[in-house]
Amino acid sequence: MAKKKGGSEKKGAKVFKTKCSQCHTVEEGGAHKQGPNLYGFFGRQSGMADGYSYSTANKKSGIMWGEETLFDYLENPKKYIKGTKMVFAGIKKEKERKDLIAYLKASCS
Repeated sequence: MAKKKGGSEKKGAKVFKTKCSQCHTVEEGGAHKQGPNLYGFFGRQSGMADGYSYSTANKKSGIMWGEETLFDYLENPKKYIKGTKMVFAGIKKEKERKDLIAYLKASCS
C-alpha cells in the first residue's frame, strides 16, 4: 500500500498568503486579526489562543488541532464546527490542504 504524500511547504505558503493571511498571522507573538494568530496551535485545543474572542461553538468543540483534524476542518469549517464564526468557505482540493498544513506545521511551531 502506497504511503500518502505530504504537502509542499513552499506551495502551502502561497495558499496561506492568498486564502488565509487576510484573517490570520503565523509568527510568534503575531497579532490577532479577524481570526486568531495561529502560532503554537498544533497540539492545542480549539478556542484557546490567549486574547482572541472565539465563538462558543469553537471553545466547546474539544478539537485538538493536528494534521488530521485540520485537514478535515479546512475542507468545510462551518460544517466541521457548527456555529463557528469563521466565514471561510473551505479548501476543496486535498493537495492544497496538505500543502497548507505543511506550511502551518513549519511556520506555527
